[in-house]
Amino acid sequence: MKENKILEMGQEENGLGKVEIAPEVIEVIAGIAASEIDGVAQMRGNFAAGVVERLGKKNHGKGVKVELSEEGIIVDIYCVMIFGVSIPAVAQRIQDNIRQALLNMTALNINEVNVHVVGVQFESVKTQETEIDQEM
Repeated sequence: MKENKILEMGQEENGLGKVEIAPEVIEVIAGIAASEIDGVAQMRGNFAAGVVERLGKKNHGKGVKVELSEEGIIVDIYCVMIFGVSIPAVAQRIQDNIRQALLNMTALNINEVNVHVVGVQFESVKTQETEIDQEM
């Protein structure tokens, strides 16, 4: 169950009001920033997200969990890597890109960006089937 917490931006007193950011916004920004990195095959989602994507709606926040705690903001990324890439190097680029994107767009500092590699994607099945057909 998602918590309905809202992040308030720390701004100087200017009398114009306040800016609030929903955690879902952070999920979307982090999801897009992670999927931009070369070496990331896909972000992990659940079955419902897969069905919705097949119907044409892109879920940019899938594979991202945002936790708001007393210690700060913790972002967990669940992704599938492409076979053959350096996982530590790609994970570092994911962390850097997410931190920079969130800092640029929301001015929020993130305490942790945890990258969870949940799978490795090999060559597509079609490519393997084509190679088998050509051998025969």
